Amino acid sequence: MSEVLVLVDHVDGEVRKTTAELLTLAARVGEPAAVFMGSQVDVALEALARFGATKVYVLDDAALGDFLVAPKAEALAQLVATTLPAAVLIPSSAEGKEIAGRLAIKAESGIITDAVDVVAAYGGVQTTQSVFAGNFTVTASVTKGTPIITVKPNSVTPIEIAGAAEVETFTVEISEAAKTARIVERQPREATGRPELTEAAIVVSGGRGTGGDFTAVEAFADALGAAVGASRAAVDSGWYPHSFQIGQTGKTVSPRLYVATGISGAIQHRAGMQTSQTIVAVNKDAEAPIFELVDFGVVGDLKKVLPQATDEVLRRKG
Repeated sequence: MSEVLVLVDHVDGEVRKTTAELLTLAARVGEPAAVFMGSQVDVALEALARFGATKVYVLDDAALGDFLVAPKAEALAQLVATTLPAAVLIPSSAEGKEIAGRLAIKAESGIITDAVDVVAAYGGVQTTQSVFAGNFTVTASVTKGTPIITVKPNSVTPIEIAGAAEVETFTVEISEAAKTARIVERQPREATGRPELTEAAIVVSGGRGTGGDFTAVEAFADALGAAVGASRAAVDSGWYPHSFQIGQTGKTVSPRLYVATGISGAIQHRAGMQTSQTIVAVNKDAEAPIFELVDFGVVGDLKKVLPQATDEVLRRKG
């Protein structure tokens, strides 16, 4: 069985949930092999083995952390050329998709972005995508080279299948051309205590209906252990930071539960969230377009509905 390379998404060795999801998908089509870039693989090893990694390729070169994505794509291309994997799975983050695009060119291979499922089919790998703002579902396969696939977060539930996680150091050579964009400063984002928006299993979003007051939205999100998002109207009004915008010109999320509060449901917003597994809306306008999309809808004022829902969630949690 051929290896399926999974690019590890981690912070100082702490593996993100997206990596566990990719390893679960990789196990469907081959032997999951993690690709760890950095020097703290010891921190990640237990988590990678727990979710089925049979091998961990360690690519440790200073250029991989000191520069933007070009060295990472170059290093990954060298590994692909050596191992000839059945596929390469990469998280569908902004950085992940740029790495995937550069890798596809270097490996002269086809690329599929924003997949929500990956299976073995027709002697190769087949993906499922939700396209055109979620109005169509497409199945696709790469017809040339090694399939390079980026996968949306929360597309699959991680399954623990203990692997051997044999560590193998892979030496890479980074060209000077790849070192033309250096990272000169990093500034950590202030911690909110909430999950990362694009990785969260539950997202609660607020829109124009909040009137600029996200207190009820945040309280409900905290009760559920959810991330907080916002519509374009809310962020353009300065009510919430742009980094939390969900929509066609913001972030795309695909959680198990999405709660839209005070959001009308314009196509711009729907494009960023309608692949969510379950969608709930709270809006006092019974004719709001968002109700055409939801699994459950509540017609009412979010400032009255959400506090009641928050109290009930906290009561049931004991």
